[in-house]
Amino acid sequence: MEDHKIVQRNIALQREWYGEPLGDRVRRLVVAFRVSQAQLADVLGISAPMLSQVMSGRRAKIGNPSVLARMIMLERKVLTPDVATGAPDALQRALEDVRLSKPTVSRDSLPVNAADTEAMVLSGLRRIVDRRELSQAADVLADDFPGLAELLRRAAKGR
Repeated sequence: MEDHKIVQRNIALQREWYGEPLGDRVRRLVVAFRVSQAQLADVLGISAPMLSQVMSGRRAKIGNPSVLARMIMLERKVLTPDVATGAPDALQRALEDVRLSKPTVSRDSLPVNAADTEAMVLSGLRRIVDRRELSQAADVLADDFPGLAELLRRAAKGR
């Protein structure tokens, strides 16, 4: 098969397996996180040449499920308020979180990072409620709902 036909076949397989060509997904991450392909490859845990081959369609799939899991983690982090603002420290923190992650992949699911969900909740609370009110609500709820009170305190402190 000619190289062009192989690439077209691989891109079609990527659409089938991943919903769209991996090159499109990776390019969005490169832009969103303001990194080079080589830097992104390092965060994902894949070699830069391998990432390039997947992006160009010379390879059809990402063989390591943890690499795919990290890519999905980054895609989700793009949606968090801190990262969405484009703040350099938030971008770096998100990249480092994913780089250091040790995702496990089962046949039933890809990992959903609980820390990402918690960060989104805390950030959302801060957007709609004043920090002083969050702290006061935590004090009111502390005796009967200690877990919720702790969540509100963390939101109030900005951590």
